[in-house]
Amino acid sequence: MKLGTVIGRVTLSKTVKAFEGGRFLVVSPFSREQYAAGLAAPSRMGSEPSLVVYDALGGGMEQVIGYVEGREAAQPFAVPTPVDAINVALVDDLFYRPWPG
Repeated sequence: MKLGTVIGRVTLSKTVKAFEGGRFLVVSPFSREQYAAGLAAPSRMGSEPSLVVYDALGGGMEQVIGYVEGREAAQPFAVPTPVDAINVALVDDLFYRPWPG
């Protein structure tokens, strides 16, 4: 699972039936520096390229979410569904302490 900040939403005119009930979010993945700064950081925009994440949990603008990519992203669907990333957690708090070694 990776963390990222919701920076936008995607509006569609048509969608695959399997995607009904959810929406697509534009997410900025966390960088190492953002983990150290925590949720109170003034800017939660990372330097990594943004990605589109399917969301059925109700993630909102500027909220931190946990997402998975790849084959695991399609696992919640009953039929094979074309999805690359899916929201799996809405983050309330973040505690980060790097390994001392």
